[in-house]
Amino acid sequence: MVFFDAHCHLQDERLVPEWPGVLARARRAGVLGIAVKGARESDWSRVAALAEREKGLHPSFGLHPWFLGERSGDWVAALEARLVAFPEAGVGEIGLDPEPKGGGGVPMEEQEEVFKAQLALAVGLDRAVSIHVRGAWGRLLALLDEVDFPERWMVHCFGGSVEVARVLLARGAYLSFSGTVTRVNNRRAVAVLPAVPVERLLVETDAPDLLPRGAVGPLNEPANVVRVVERVAAIRGESVGELAEQTDQNARRFFGVT
Repeated sequence: MVFFDAHCHLQDERLVPEWPGVLARARRAGVLGIAVKGARESDWSRVAALAEREKGLHPSFGLHPWFLGERSGDWVAALEARLVAFPEAGVGEIGLDPEPKGGGGVPMEEQEEVFKAQLALAVGLDRAVSIHVRGAWGRLLALLDEVDFPERWMVHCFGGSVEVARVLLARGAYLSFSGTVTRVNNRRAVAVLPAVPVERLLVETDAPDLLPRGAVGPLNEPANVVRVVERVAAIRGESVGELAEQTDQNARRFFGVT
């Protein structure tokens, strides 16, 4: 079986010393596609280095809402330059989060300005977008009517309701599910997953965080996307092999890679 991790952060400083082992374990597990998402300007160079040295690693560059306070004055030009240098790169991880990690967060108005600017780059360059949303579903739904979204956009680690999922799917979104689906008390995933058309379904690890239940820690890694596929298949009543193949195809279509 072949798997595709549609969202992770291999560039995270916690994983950098582990790259050889992490990549070897991913290959042994059949994870031949890995989408590596930048989150701040300071990690874009590591994302680029990974994409240049390893086949099957697909880069995205973006500013995550937790790290907007770090951005430079010319961040838009810097992001565009990265995207031009990597013609298949996506935009992400971008998003909206009213309670950014570590406190002292950027106000939502400012978050929305940065979010819109990154969406505009994605639309202009026809790039796939990976979106983080926590506690801001209402604003995301409103923005769908206020600004243009690219043809390819995903909500990573989806944790919204069935109702929100249906609206997003109707507007063209892909929904990606992480190791949180393996939690015993995740009733929302059990309710939402059967409502997602299989051709719009993605799976991810969000490594090095969100370690699936039963996986060896402390850090998560792309090889563990196999556990996510197994749990998603069980919830949906589908075979692991068929779901692995379908989500691999979905991710390759979404990111525009072979």
